[in-house]
Amino acid sequence: MERIYVITGGRSAPPAELDLVTLIVAADAAPPDLSPEQATMLRLCRRPLSVAELSAHLRLPFSATAVLVADLLAAGLVVQRRPVRAPGVDPELLKKVINGLRRL
Repeated sequence: MERIYVITGGRSAPPAELDLVTLIVAADAAPPDLSPEQATMLRLCRRPLSVAELSAHLRLPFSATAVLVADLLAAGLVVQRRPVRAPGVDPELLKKVINGLRRL
């Protein structure tokens, strides 16, 4: 097993803003000059996977996975999708529900 700094080329922080729940989807086939880890990422990302899932599959820390994903993003081989956030809950509606449950 190679050391993390060898896999990431000595970089420790990803240049792109990525977090654990950012979804990554392969946009193109793997060119032959990719590292084994990046080629594996492209294979795994045929369906959307979060950066956290990729990190677990590759058994790499999040920081190293994020650096490799950022390289794939820069090369146009993957696209990122932000997870859809649920709309905020109305506090008044919650109060009405709680009061209704108390009356039961």
